[in-house]
Amino acid sequence: MICYSDLLAVAELLGKLGPRIGVGAIHAILLLGAAAAWFPFLWMVLASLKSNTEIFRYPPTLWPQELQLENLTTLFEEKPFASWNFNSIWIAIVGTLLTLFFSSLAGFGFGKYKFKGRTVLFAVLIGSLIIPFQLILTPLFVVIGKLGWIDNYLALFVPFVAPAFGIFLMKQFMARIPDELLDAARIDGGSEFLIYRIIIVPMVRPGLAALAIFTFLNFWNSFLWPLVVLRSDDHYTLPVGMATFYAVLIRVEYGAIMLGSTLISLPIIVLFLLMQRHFISGLTLGSVRE
Repeated sequence: MICYSDLLAVAELLGKLGPRIGVGAIHAILLLGAAAAWFPFLWMVLASLKSNTEIFRYPPTLWPQELQLENLTTLFEEKPFASWNFNSIWIAIVGTLLTLFFSSLAGFGFGKYKFKGRTVLFAVLIGSLIIPFQLILTPLFVVIGKLGWIDNYLALFVPFVAPAFGIFLMKQFMARIPDELLDAARIDGGSEFLIYRIIIVPMVRPGLAALAIFTFLNFWNSFLWPLVVLRSDDHYTLPVGMATFYAVLIRVEYGAIMLGSTLISLPIIVLFLLMQRHFISGLTLGSVRE
């Protein structure tokens, strides 16, 4: 099997033959890699317009021979897909906004305040990253049950609005802000929260954009925890709702599943395209500490 390292070695070899040949070879390899990455998504989109028979036909066909609009009917009339979509959107948005707020506040505290036990507390916070979620699922479910949040949307984002990764990322950005700038604001009479809102937030905007994409993606794709705490069909989020298609033993509508998967993927793609510049700059700036 040919891997990308082999292709890059070939491109380097061609580059020795001349700069134009080398650049053209690199562009060709990049286009080949992009096509390979996008082909599964293209197949999913086209399969959403096919019937079950055509999806499993051999030899397979790329373009649908007959458009199956019944997949749209199955998705929106037989299942509450619109309700699932609304649930996922507002939970992801609210959860992302709360995560940005609490993570940036905690990062501000760890990055710009010196208090007793800060090092130990931050070490414990970072150490929590190695604990798999499956290990805390049962005790977390018990706590949620005692709070009366079973089949309640609060259980989907309240336990996750101050993640260790988000606090760590924000702390790295806060460390880059000069202390003299904050001291000048305090001399001018600015309160700590005013300093956070007026100075800190604008200066860590790239980091907030990177964290927003990560957080929105986590809330949008979350499956295990919503599956555990949600009970009502109309309370389901998109991943849990789409899993109900496989609960049918007689006939699984794979065309409708492909259509639903396509619609689930579009918001993530649009979000990344709109924020990719901030996302990339956020990752690069946060990885270096001055």
